Amino acid sequence: MSRGAQQKTQQLTQQQLASQNQLISQANQQGQQDRSALLPGIEQLINNPGYTPAQQSAITQEGMGTARTAFDALRETAANRVARTNNAAGYGALDSELGRQQAQNLSQQARQNQIQFANEQIGQRMAGLNALGQTYGVDTNLLGRAMGVPPELLNVQEQASKGPGIGTFLGGLGLGAASLFG
Repeated sequence: MSRGAQQKTQQLTQQQLASQNQLISQANQQGQQDRSALLPGIEQLINNPGYTPAQQSAITQEGMGTARTAFDALRETAANRVARTNNAAGYGALDSELGRQQAQNLSQQARQNQIQFANEQIGQRMAGLNALGQTYGVDTNLLGRAMGVPPELLNVQEQASKGPGIGTFLGGLGLGAASLFG
């Protein structure tokens, strides 16, 4: 190749390199702008405390109210039986048993609510971290596998937070109070 051809090839190569560098620089600037626009929302997800106190109170009141209503209905049925038969035998023991079962049920409902509140907070943080990873191009599934976390475990938290709800509880009441804690 002649000296002129070499210089022309070198000049074209340098022009191509400069053009590519300019495109890369523009893409990096656009990526930084996009990330800076997304980061406040992502940070909000990461720092989200989960449900607000008002939402927690509403969830708690709904669950506890439903449990109380169900046990009140069972007590009323027993009281009506006493009034109808004019025989109070066994009513005190039944009322005590219903009270114990109601206390256990309310305690279990409160525990489930606290777990649900914690899971919501964790879920929000995980969503924020996932969004952060995607924003910077980190494959969190690949990272999890590299750390030895089986992919099946990545959805466990979500599935656990969807545990038995109030519908399951009400279905149990249809079978009788004793079946609730069997």
